[in-house]
Amino acid sequence: MRELLALKKYFRKYIWQILIGVIALIIIDLLQLFVPRVLKLAIDALAQAKATPGLLGYYFLLIMLIALGIAFGRFWWRYLLIGSARRIEKELREDFYNHLTTLDLNFFDTHKTGDLMAHAVNDINAIRMSIGFGLVILVDIFALGIASLVMMILISPRLTFYALLPFPLITFFSTYFGRFIHRLFEKVQESFSNLTERVRENLSGIRVVKLFVQEDSETEKFKIASQDYVDKNMKLWKILALFFPIIMGLAGIGEVIVLGLGGRYVIIGAISVGSFVAFMVYLQMMVWPMMAIGRAINMFQRGAASQGRLNRIFRMMPAIKGGGKCITEETARIEFKNVSFLYQGKEKPALKDIELEIEAGSFVGITGPIGSGKSSLVHLLLRLYEPQNGVILLNGVDIKEYKLDDLRRHIAFVPQDTFLFSETIKENILFGNQKADFKEVEKVARIAEIYDEVMEFPQGFETIVGERGITLSGGQKQRIALARALILKRPVLILDDAFSAVDAHTEQKIVKNLKSELTNRTTIIISHRLFAIKEAKMIIVLDEGKIVEKGTHQELIKQRGLYYSIYKTQQLEMKLEKI
Repeated sequence: MRELLALKKYFRKYIWQILIGVIALIIIDLLQLFVPRVLKLAIDALAQAKATPGLLGYYFLLIMLIALGIAFGRFWWRYLLIGSARRIEKELREDFYNHLTTLDLNFFDTHKTGDLMAHAVNDINAIRMSIGFGLVILVDIFALGIASLVMMILISPRLTFYALLPFPLITFFSTYFGRFIHRLFEKVQESFSNLTERVRENLSGIRVVKLFVQEDSETEKFKIASQDYVDKNMKLWKILALFFPIIMGLAGIGEVIVLGLGGRYVIIGAISVGSFVAFMVYLQMMVWPMMAIGRAINMFQRGAASQGRLNRIFRMMPAIKGGGKCITEETARIEFKNVSFLYQGKEKPALKDIELEIEAGSFVGITGPIGSGKSSLVHLLLRLYEPQNGVILLNGVDIKEYKLDDLRRHIAFVPQDTFLFSETIKENILFGNQKADFKEVEKVARIAEIYDEVMEFPQGFETIVGERGITLSGGQKQRIALARALILKRPVLILDDAFSAVDAHTEQKIVKNLKSELTNRTTIIISHRLFAIKEAKMIIVLDEGKIVEKGTHQELIKQRGLYYSIYKTQQLEMKLEKI
């Protein structure tokens, strides 16, 4: 339960709404106590032959007024208490999302997307239920429960004593079952995370599943995950199915005792018929708070389990933090000094002893075999990861001294995996620079060699892409992503294998456009196709995390090393494609 204390800051913000809602709820609970009292008076008047039409009409009108007051108050406590819970849910979900955006890539490398989705949806829903309806039940337990008990004692202390005999057992079983409910709910949430991750993974890789004819295999895996979720839920609901009947049965024992003894008291004249009826109504009113103890424990246990899962994420702080300096220069001279990097959980370093200097405004190519550390190099420059050794300088200053946002605003980056939003092509290009005009959109589209193809669509740049619109080819997506980076006009442009789905002829045209248009920008192109970087001022060749060769295209050909070997292989492949 202590995990829920993390919600204090949200409660402080809505304290007045919550307090007024609680007061309204208490007033409603107290108003309900008048109904049995009025019934007592009416029944006693009838039993003693003192009732008149006018008197009965008065009692009827009184009950109607109480009912209207209860209805009015119920609206307000629901609006204030449940509304506050909804607002807290919204802010908690937003804070959770904002916190996730501050965490570095190491966190996302070790946490499944399905888990995070379960936290953002199921866990926060469970927390909302505990602070909304859970709080309502808690107030009812104290206000309605205690007030009903007082009214019962006023009617007959002895009858009250016998009616309450089963109630300690109700409290015991509520606490006993609460422990099981907490543990089982955590397992249910974990199973839901696995199921969500399975769905996300299969939908993301649906093309691979179909190409390898693995529909039946993946369906079977989904069935196993789905069945596990059902099994975990069934275990939880078996406990709940046992729990509630036990509580209701114990409460029923109290009612049976009251019927037996109370009937006897009426016969001997110890209490009136009206008082007995009122006592029974008060007992039923008190049974609800006693039964609700179990429901409240269930809700708070679920909420605490879910908040505990969130707290574990909130306690994780980003390992990569920015400095205080701003970047004032519009140029970008980059240096790597003795930089080594090892991914978390890996034994083999991704980069080893990197020594590299890139002049401001230069056009640099990086190549090498798969897994040689090409992408890792630029990820370190962007501070998506932190090197274990060495230092990276930008304009002679350690990049750790710069503000993170400032550093990343200095660099336009096109990653290997192209992602476009389900918006128009124009909105996708303008994603990072909403102030740019349409002429700039057209200009960068021409540089990226996508303009003509876009204009062939019936709606041109207003064409919606993605799930709600047209399906683009991989090459078209990559060129739109390049246009999106170009419109940022940042001093550094990094293309990480950004032409892998583009044909060689178009790729050469794009590179030519970049060289003529980006004369003052530091441009780094990572590519396994050497024809994309032939014209680079400097080409860096990586192998097994080390720089093994460095120079211009002609210089590397003369060295007859790894670059020469790759170049000759690719030349042969191109000749074979033409045959």
